[in-house]
Amino acid sequence: MPEYDFTLHNRSNRTIPVKPAPVIVIEGLFALYDADLCDMMSLKIYVDTASDIRFIRRMQRDITERGRSVESVVDQYLETVRPMHKQFIEPTKRNADIIIPHGANGPAVDMITTKVASVIDQLKRG
Repeated sequence: MPEYDFTLHNRSNRTIPVKPAPVIVIEGLFALYDADLCDMMSLKIYVDTASDIRFIRRMQRDITERGRSVESVVDQYLETVRPMHKQFIEPTKRNADIIIPHGANGPAVDMITTKVASVIDQLKRG
């Protein structure tokens, strides 16, 4: 799996080995974008979080972890992140089996855990 270098805004030369497993979790902004990939998924989840919360999290992360300025985070958000989210990410919500509102919550996590356990049990049986 390629690693992304957030300082260069591109993939780095480093990769992370991923071993086969009975359950594979695919996480990311474009996880529900590709129809062929979605067809292979047993469970598709979209975590829906309010745009102001997403922006605040991005601001905090980019400043503390990536050494960016407030101005650069705001500029990038307004110029690319927000419009690209509306154009490419928000529409993938319709590909989800489950939409979790307001981020992770107890009942949603319980439901997902039960489904994953069921998939593993089915794989063990054969």
